[in-house]
Amino acid sequence: QVQLVESGGGLVQPGGSLRLSCAASGSIFSIYAMGWYRQDAGKQRELVAAISSGFRTNYAESVKGRFTISRDNAKNTVYLQMNSLKPEDTAVYYCNVLRSWGGAEPFFSSWGQGTQVTVSS
Repeated sequence: QVQLVESGGGLVQPGGSLRLSCAASGSIFSIYAMGWYRQDAGKQRELVAAISSGFRTNYAESVKGRFTISRDNAKNTVYLQMNSLKPEDTAVYYCNVLRSWGGAEPFFSSWGQGTQVTVSS
């Protein structure tokens, strides 16, 4: 099983930027489609960005044009560059392997600790 560790969150003012990282264990990381999810208190977890093994990307409408997902297979890491952050982006952000490209279902039912992003003045 792939182990996933998220990092890079923090407190940022509206309009600011953060880059999240998700480090994965396992030598076959490159074959997986990966997704960044987020969950705020009292809300359902949602998929915000996805990247395929072939580097295709998809984004939720709410983050399109502001967030960029990327991956470095040599480092077994997927990134989420978040620009023009808004208070509504506040959430705990998680990464997971995607069960299938084009879908939102995560492959692993268990989640890492996530990384908290707080956008506030």
